[in-house]
Order: sequence, then structure tokens, then C-alpha cells
Amino acid sequence: MDRSRSAGSCADFRRNLPAPSSFRMSRKIIPAPSPRPPARKSVRGDRFPHISAALVLISFLLATCASPQVRAPDVTVSLIADSERRDLRIAPGTTVANVLAQAGITLGALDRVTPPLYSLLADGTTIRVIRVKESFEVQQVTIPFERRIVRNEALPPDETRLVQAGQNGTQEITYRILSEDGVETSRTPLRTTILKDSIPEILMIGATASFHAVALRGSLVYVDSGNAWILSRDSSNRYPLAASGDLDSRIFSLSPDGQWLLFSRNQEGQINALYVVAVLGGDPPFPLAVSNVVHFAGWSPTDKRTIAYSTVQPISAAPGWQALNDLRMISFDEKKNPSAEQTLLAPHSEGSYSWWGMEFAWAPDGSRLAYSRPDEIGWISKTGGLLHPLLAITPFRTLADWVWLPPIYWSSDGAFLFTVRHGEMAAAESPEESPVFDLIAVPADGSTPILLSERAGMFAFPVPGPLQNLSYEQGYNVAFLQAVRPLESDRSKYRLMMADRDGSNLRALFPPEGETGLSPQDTGEVKWSPDGSQIALIYEGNLWIVDVATGQGSQLTGDGQVTAVDWR
Repeated sequence: MDRSRSAGSCADFRRNLPAPSSFRMSRKIIPAPSPRPPARKSVRGDRFPHISAALVLISFLLATCASPQVRAPDVTVSLIADSERRDLRIAPGTTVANVLAQAGITLGALDRVTPPLYSLLADGTTIRVIRVKESFEVQQVTIPFERRIVRNEALPPDETRLVQAGQNGTQEITYRILSEDGVETSRTPLRTTILKDSIPEILMIGATASFHAVALRGSLVYVDSGNAWILSRDSSNRYPLAASGDLDSRIFSLSPDGQWLLFSRNQEGQINALYVVAVLGGDPPFPLAVSNVVHFAGWSPTDKRTIAYSTVQPISAAPGWQALNDLRMISFDEKKNPSAEQTLLAPHSEGSYSWWGMEFAWAPDGSRLAYSRPDEIGWISKTGGLLHPLLAITPFRTLADWVWLPPIYWSSDGAFLFTVRHGEMAAAESPEESPVFDLIAVPADGSTPILLSERAGMFAFPVPGPLQNLSYEQGYNVAFLQAVRPLESDRSKYRLMMADRDGSNLRALFPPEGETGLSPQDTGEVKWSPDGSQIALIYEGNLWIVDVATGQGSQLTGDGQVTAVDWR
């Protein structure tokens, strides 16, 4: 049959169909016939046979004239998976996920597919399944030891001595390995475990002394490049006391008789640990079985080989510890065996910013210890127990992860505590943010404090000197640091000042006018010579001696690595 002619006939047929309303039945009322028994049940088609036949004929013609349906052809795609390539014919509109399901391909958690699973596929598309596998491998690796060179001006120039032989360490590294279709694509270290620490090789090399020798009283000790050194009689006579290279300078103190040196050194798994070494005899340092000491450890002035200390608990968050605010004592016998510790103050969290910790200081007669915390200073008896407050202090808000502690130093006669008080507001700031810090002396009996110097700075570190016969009476001087910019004392440079014990006769000692000031974070507290005629301090990383009478400074080291000093 001619398709075009047939289509035309259908169109003509549709145009000539009567309107649907013409098929509606008339509502003419027909009188009911006389009642008679029905022969059979009637239906609408029986009543209007000509209408039913017309409807059937129209439905047939419309179905015959419908447009023909044409199905889109299949597409061909390639599937590459598990080292096998397959060409597949699929219906149009199929996604990558459908193809994988039809092919029986199961994906692992790390497997990748290109193109993505939701993509509709076109003819000629290649689907690639990349098998990704994860594995772990543990390797032991050698840690080479470091070589450290310590220059000693006491040795002849260029002479070399082996202080400590080096040893390699061992570490275990766990790797995460990813491979794609059997080929390794990445190797990432997940965990490193130190099985054995390396021990550095330490060489001591003689260096030419470039500074003139200075006569000294007593024993002067200092930390340089993590090693402990001692000077005796004069600055040219020096030798090492501890050459491990790991002293952290948090604790560094000579015993009152000058026979022992207490110091802290880095400790694996802890913040540090306490050690003691004899100043004479050449024996190696020995441990006290005490660790995590940040703020205080000091010798008893009266009990030989007795040390008080306070501890912290290491944590991962800043500043690296949570203070216990305890106070304990420990001794060691003639054979260097530590005794059982004695608790003077149990761990507690009283006071402001207690997480930072407390400072302590032995009274000259050894009967009690002064304490300092951000909001208070006072004392505690050697027998332990209660805190006896002497002065309330407004805590300073640093807005950082460090806390300001008032420094505390006993006078030589034990009558006063010299400290820095957070002072009155300079403007409209809150009391906790006042930049004013005054130097005061607090009577040990708790009477009214004495103002010695206004606006000295938060890092004034007032250190009383030893008792001596002054020109007018027996007394002592006080050395302290004065901020160059008193209202910015947290970041200001400082100058070394000297005054009488009541704050009179104030004068500047060091450095000379016009020279760079001291950095209190590096200098810390100054140290008096036993006779009160000299002061030792750290200036630009080097050890200096300042003559009290003239203010003349003498440099003793030149490597810029000095971090702690003490003098007895």
C-alpha cells in the first residue's frame, strides 16, 4: 500500500469526523410500552446498534493511522576490568553502574571507575575499573648519630678530645602502601616508633681565648650548648661538669657549699629529669628519680644533699604541662642513693591560673619556703601543711598561653621577700590588664610592703646581694632589671640597676648607655659573687661579669649559646 497516500486518507478522515457533540443521544421522552415479561436483559448497544458500530469503526481507523514508532539503535562500549577487555552492546541511556551490574563486576571500597558510575554511556566509550589495594609494611631504620663539637677555650688551640662516643639508634616505621592494578602508587609513613635512641658523638676542640681573664671568687657554673661548665679562680680555668648536650636549663643550681650541681636534662617520654653531679672528683652525673620539673627545684640551705621541688604533668596542649602545684623533698646519701620523698604540699588547683604552676624559694635559715602564684605570695613551713599568705596580687591577663608569676627572693637576713607587684591601672584598662609593675619588699612578718621602685617592669627579678660591710653599716644591695619602656615591659629591653635595700642610691650598671639592652627572657635573674663585688649575667647569649663598683663588664664566652648561670 502507498504509505503517503494512506497517511493523506487518514488526515482527510480525521477532518471529516463529526464533532463529538454530534454523537450525544437525544433526550426525547419515549412513552413506556405496555408491561410484558422481558425476554432478556437489554444493553445500551442493543438499544443503539448504529452508534456502537460507528465507535468501533472510528477506534480502528485511529489506531491504524498512528505514527510508526522507531527504536534507537544499540551502542557499543568497552569494559576493561581485572586485566580483561570486553566489548558490549547496550541500550541507549544505560549508565556505567548498570553496565557493571550486568557484567557482574563488584567494586571494592577503594576501587575507582572512569567515567563515574552515574555517567550515561555513548557509543565508543571505554569503561575502566581500577582495582586499588591497601597494605601495611613495617621497616626498621637506623638513626645515624649526630656529631657535636664543643669548643673549649681551656684546651690548646685545635686540640681535640672525644668526650662521648656516638652510637646509632633504631626506629620502626609503619608505611601505608596503595597499589593500583598491582602497581604501587604511594607509600606513606603512618607511625614512627623509636626503638633505641641515638647517642651523639661529642668532640671537644680547643679554641683560642679571645677575652682577657677575670679573677673570680667561688665557683661560677653555666650552661653552654646544653653542657654544664665550671669556672674556678679565674675565667680562663674552666672544665666541663656534664657534656651530654641535653641540659634544658630549667633547673640549674649549685648547692650552698658549692660541692654539688643540680640540673635538669631532657628525658624521653617526659619533660625532663633531675640529675646531680659532684663539682670535684670527675664522677659522672647520677639521677634523682625525679622527673617533670618546670618551675622549681632548689637545695636546702641547712640540710646537706636535700632538695625541694615541684612537679607538673606533661600534656599535648600548650604550654606542654598541667601543674600539680605540689612541693616535695628528697635527699641522697653518701653513696648517691636517693631517699624516699617527703610531701610538704599536696597537689591542688587553688588560685588563679593554677594550671601554670607555682614558684618557691628557700628561706636563708631553711625553716620555710616562700611561694609565688599569679594572685598571691606567702610562705609554707618546712614541715608542710598550710599556705600562709603575705600579699594578694591582681593576676595579670597575658591573653596568651603563658602566665606571669611574681618573682620571689629572700633577703640575706631572711627579714624581707623582694618581689614585683602588679600595680594600679595606668589608664582605663581593666585591673588584670594594667601594664604597671612595681618593685617592692614584703616584710616576712606580714606588715606593710615597702615600695622600692615604681614601674620597674614585670621581669625586674630583684635579687638581694650577700650581707657585707657597707660604708655606713652592715647591709646589702639589691640588683634588678629596669624596663626601658615600663608600660610595655613584656617586650621591652632592660638595664641592670643597683640600689640599697630600701631603694635609695639607685644607679644603672649595665650595659653602657647607647648599647643594646638586656632581654630578660634570656638573661633571667642575675647572680651575685659570694663576696658581693661582682654580678654574673647572660647578655646576647654570652656570659658576662659586671664589676659592682665600676659597672665595667667583661665578656667570658663568645659562642652565644649560654642559657643558665649560678654562682657560689
